[in-house]
Amino acid sequence: MSDAVEYPALYLKRGEDARLRAGHLWVFSNEVDVKRTPLSGFAPGEICIVVDHAGKPLGVGYVNPNSLICARLVARGLDHALDRSLFVHKLNVALGLRERLYDEPYYRLVYGESDGLPGLTLDRFGDVVVGQTTTAGMERLKDEIGEAVVKVLKPRALVWKNDAGIRSLEQLPDYADIGYGALDAPVVVREGGVEFACDVIGGQKTGWFYDQHANRDRLARYVAGKRVLDVCSYLGGWGLRAAAMGAAEVVCVDVSAHAVEAINGNIARNGFGDRVRAVKADAFDELKRLRELRERFDVVILDPPAFVKRKKDFAEGRIAYRRLNEMGMQVLSRDGILVTCSCSYHMPRAALLDSVQQAARHLDRQVQVLEQLQQGPDHPVHPAIPETDYLKGYLCRVLPA
Repeated sequence: MSDAVEYPALYLKRGEDARLRAGHLWVFSNEVDVKRTPLSGFAPGEICIVVDHAGKPLGVGYVNPNSLICARLVARGLDHALDRSLFVHKLNVALGLRERLYDEPYYRLVYGESDGLPGLTLDRFGDVVVGQTTTAGMERLKDEIGEAVVKVLKPRALVWKNDAGIRSLEQLPDYADIGYGALDAPVVVREGGVEFACDVIGGQKTGWFYDQHANRDRLARYVAGKRVLDVCSYLGGWGLRAAAMGAAEVVCVDVSAHAVEAINGNIARNGFGDRVRAVKADAFDELKRLRELRERFDVVILDPPAFVKRKKDFAEGRIAYRRLNEMGMQVLSRDGILVTCSCSYHMPRAALLDSVQQAARHLDRQVQVLEQLQQGPDHPVHPAIPETDYLKGYLCRVLPA
């Protein structure tokens, strides 16, 4: 036994331990026996032992009395304290998977609950690591996490990109700063032989979307010699990968001037200036303009931000996905390839496919699903936690009816 047994106990109500014993890691506030252990007695992020109604310890975690998910398990049993040595162990386990999967150190190293570290994300950009803590518990343990990252990876810099909206649910402030080392050179990600400069301080999320890496790899057999439209392009991930795979012409579209500037920099960095161009425009506006000009593309890629961020947004978001897919098909050649994605957890896979089918029928076209897309293996799905399975997509052939 370690010092873990000295943490205060958080007692569950009778029968509320079943989900945790089945593999889940979350405790909801209505599952706590507040008569025995009032939540108000815990500080946000305080380490605790989660205990069932009969007094049997389930494991070590942390508490936030201000959150609906009021506790999360980090280690089962009482053999491990929540300290640097536990983080070193869990980072090494996570690293073992990624080093099997990737030839180069560009990937998501820690994917929260799926890697046994709820509330923590770590992305690796060569010798730079970008982290996000989204819970009070992980925020409180940030120094220990940082020490473990330095010990395991010996990075040039560790950046904390703690400006995700989800932090507000835990009443945490937003900030982005350097926790270790220095950013004395551009942060670059390499994917499929293409280099992308990333803004890990001011960019979206952690600066890059590793979850689509494996899906972008699938483009190779569809884009050679083709005209490609990459909508909601961000840094040009899909479009520049298509160019590297032999696309004849690529147009990248993003509403952000900063993103378009970055795409142009990445076009120049990779020598694609003769085949790739970036356009600053709203996705819907640009698709409408291209349709009116009777432009046609052999491959259209739709990778928008989440239209359904909350369950109550589903009806409106579903309409947006259908509209985007319909407009994408309107600029697609007669026998074209449509890549359509949703990163909205609350948009079920079947609903996305239904939006594609409805769009096709409205245009009197037919769809053949060639490949189903999901998040890459550096974002493993936890089978007891459906929320870890969020990215879905389809690679489709769109034909005349």
